[in-house]
Amino acid sequence: MDELQNLKDRMERERPTAWKDLPDIALYMDQLISYMPRQLIRFDGGNVLTSAMVNNYIKDGLVPRAEGKRYGPIHLGYLTAVVALKQVLSVRDIGALMGAGRALEKTPPEQYAYFCDALDHALSDTARAIDPEAGQPDLAKLALDFAVRSYANQLACQRILSILQPRDGKKHQVK
Repeated sequence: MDELQNLKDRMERERPTAWKDLPDIALYMDQLISYMPRQLIRFDGGNVLTSAMVNNYIKDGLVPRAEGKRYGPIHLGYLTAVVALKQVLSVRDIGALMGAGRALEKTPPEQYAYFCDALDHALSDTARAIDPEAGQPDLAKLALDFAVRSYANQLACQRILSILQPRDGKKHQVK
């Protein structure tokens, strides 16, 4: 199927821009919004990001404040991670992950590199599981396999996040 081959190809090759290749000039909000769709794989024509979303992410502490009204690589890096993670995590959980990264005293370029590496592995693993020759009867099974894998990953992720940031305020030790 051409559509499955297209999906596999995109998952194998499309990646966010490396930190060193992010624009080194400050962007205004409209430029930032127009840049972001090229950072992540999308199949619909919907907005990846709006100015209201950017402002909310800044207000929630997920993204640093703009320098004046201009956004640089640090903003693009954080927003790339937030937009991807927002598909599967709450703002609170994304904040917990980013807080854990800062607690390890990792610089934004190091955090971004780790995110991109993890995304690369996940996309590559998923692409390997796609059989472009699968027929129509196999598609439901393939979709179910991905859904069940997502469920299992979500369970593990939620449990680990609860260990990182317990609701009772006490830190649990990871064993």
